[in-house]
Amino acid sequence: MALISVQSEDFDINSEIATLKGDNKDVGAIVTFTGTVRDIGGTLQSMTLEHYPGMTEKELERIAGVAEERWPLLGCRVIHRFGTLAPGDNIVLVIALSTHREAAFKAADFLMDYLKSSAPFWKKEQIGEDENWVQAKEKDETALKRW
Repeated sequence: MALISVQSEDFDINSEIATLKGDNKDVGAIVTFTGTVRDIGGTLQSMTLEHYPGMTEKELERIAGVAEERWPLLGCRVIHRFGTLAPGDNIVLVIALSTHREAAFKAADFLMDYLKSSAPFWKKEQIGEDENWVQAKEKDETALKRW
């Protein structure tokens, strides 16, 4: 079963991998993806991520369950942060464990495509005095359709 967290606190990647893997000697592949707040052009002051507690976790559990059905995973971890974050801060962590790399890579890629385009989070960028809601990008919707 996938481990899902929606939290304001930062995460430690190595600790999360160790917890997920435990003493499982069948793990042959560990694929991770860490998304951070990017500041292209040096103008972003912060990004605020909002969500609906309860609903968000259920939806992330659902999509992680789809990944576990599609690929032979030995473990799956998704952490998504909310609140106000600064450039360089961690936003999201996806970890996929499998006996072989192909399944782990595909599952992590699938989960990130979903998180980027369809997960129930709303992002607002603070640039100077302006606040702008981040709109979905067509390329993200296209990436999701391949699954």
